[in-house]
Amino acid sequence: MNDRLRIARIQGFAFRSPIADPVLTSFGIMKDRPAVFVRIEDRDGCFGWGEIFANWPAAAAEHRVNLLVRDVAPFAFEHAFSHPEQMFELLTSRTEIVALQSGEWGPFRQVIAGLDIALWDLFARRNGQTLRHYMNAESPDVVPAYASGIHITDAEALIPKSREFGFSAFKVKVGFNMEDDLALLEQAFDTKAAADTIAADANQGWTEDAALSFITSTRGLPLEWLEEPIRADADPTAWAALSRASPYPLAGGENLVGFDEFDSAVQRAHLRIFQPDIIKWGGITGCLRVGQNVQAAGLRYCPHFLGGGIGLQASANLLAAVGGDGLLEIDANPNPLRDAFGSIKTCILDHGWRCNSEPGIGIVSVPEELTKYETHKAEVLSPMHL
Repeated sequence: MNDRLRIARIQGFAFRSPIADPVLTSFGIMKDRPAVFVRIEDRDGCFGWGEIFANWPAAAAEHRVNLLVRDVAPFAFEHAFSHPEQMFELLTSRTEIVALQSGEWGPFRQVIAGLDIALWDLFARRNGQTLRHYMNAESPDVVPAYASGIHITDAEALIPKSREFGFSAFKVKVGFNMEDDLALLEQAFDTKAAADTIAADANQGWTEDAALSFITSTRGLPLEWLEEPIRADADPTAWAALSRASPYPLAGGENLVGFDEFDSAVQRAHLRIFQPDIIKWGGITGCLRVGQNVQAAGLRYCPHFLGGGIGLQASANLLAAVGGDGLLEIDANPNPLRDAFGSIKTCILDHGWRCNSEPGIGIVSVPEELTKYETHKAEVLSPMHL
């Protein structure tokens, strides 16, 4: 179906799931697992689901729901859409001045990303196709995946546990204490299975000198990649120096925003692995284009993701549509806001994530079991729907 549609209703839902063990990164601690889900509905009652980034700061989730319904959603009612890309362009343009005035570029981009995912889901559902097949008829049903979010101090326990789920690729978090990081990383390689691969993520935790020291000390380790060893916005000369020194690929992209930034990074090729996050910037519209450009440049597209089940299914569908040998990121830590939509145990098949077979991203509603975690919700109707 290619007829134009108008959005009639937009709803936002914030959730927080308590966790027994905080998730540690080099820059902060997650003491609960938040998620913000967005539902849009057109005048015919067809709907789509998206997700909005809410991991950081700690107070983000409820704020994003309010920003969605009070500041961004009204613009989505202004036009009819014949393709989901049109709303991304409209909302980006219409919110530029208020984002500049408030200094809240990230939150606005994240809300737009969630709405964009939801509209793509709606269009695919209206067409009776999975999201990936709506984008690319040749998309596979299973995408390669790796277990992520493994703190280096937990690697000894979590890598074998993740292997039992069906993973053979893993990513550990470093960037804490250099001496301990190096010792534990060597231990992880000493005890890994023959088919295992291991990557490392420093979460922007080091200076250039510290990153060079880590690279020098790990030359003998076959790291799959080293992710964000320095600040994402560091001078390109610093990234170039690390790229020249590193025997393994550098990765990043979750903290890049906009087509210009990604285009420049692809051209420089200091990063060999690109990791845009669909709920943080770009949604499907932005990250599909970035993924295709990365592939065309002979680089690797491995989408970043650390959120709930809606964004994960959308990310998996996007990776399937883009193609290539990239891996889907699956957080190895417990997360009810993800697992209620399809647990790791049921979705991992032959080292890969099994995508949905139902239209869109395959999600009709938020599972009832998550109601107890809901902290805020709001909705707004189109003036023409009142």
